[in-house]
Amino acid sequence: MKKLALTGGIGTGKTFISRMFIEDGIPVFYADDEAKKLYARADVLADVRKLFGDEVFDGDRLNFGRLGAIIFANAEKKAQLEALIHPLVMEAFNQWAAQQNADIVMMESAIIFEAHLESYFDKIIVVHASLPVRIKRIQRRNPELSEAEIMRRINAQLDQEIKCHLADEVIDHEEDI
Repeated sequence: MKKLALTGGIGTGKTFISRMFIEDGIPVFYADDEAKKLYARADVLADVRKLFGDEVFDGDRLNFGRLGAIIFANAEKKAQLEALIHPLVMEAFNQWAAQQNADIVMMESAIIFEAHLESYFDKIIVVHASLPVRIKRIQRRNPELSEAEIMRRINAQLDQEIKCHLADEVIDHEEDI
């Protein structure tokens, strides 16, 4: 089975492009969706509480807004959270891939290079869009975020040009979605 990664910075249109692969019969695993599911697990929540304390919780519920504000402002805290979540996401991906009846499967994730996951994949495809297009898409999807918060999230990821350079293939996606 061939394993592909579809990556690119926030707002590049990865999910839109992934739907084209699905239409071509390639099953797609969405790493962000899986990570969100992990935050429903009691053991993961306990580990998050150990790392970040009660300030990222509303009672027993994780407050993603507060967690995001912390990790996108503090690279060390972000790395600690990723060290907890990334292995669990890859474990889920491998289990999912083993259940697929396909010669090719794909993971969609913004942080393939940042998480040093390149070795898990046979080919890495980067979706690219210009910064103004990305900002516009993120503002439309997350109107509660200020432009400064959007830029903090963009800057928390590996530079888009570096991703394109490291990729096996680049898909330019400037059109409005």
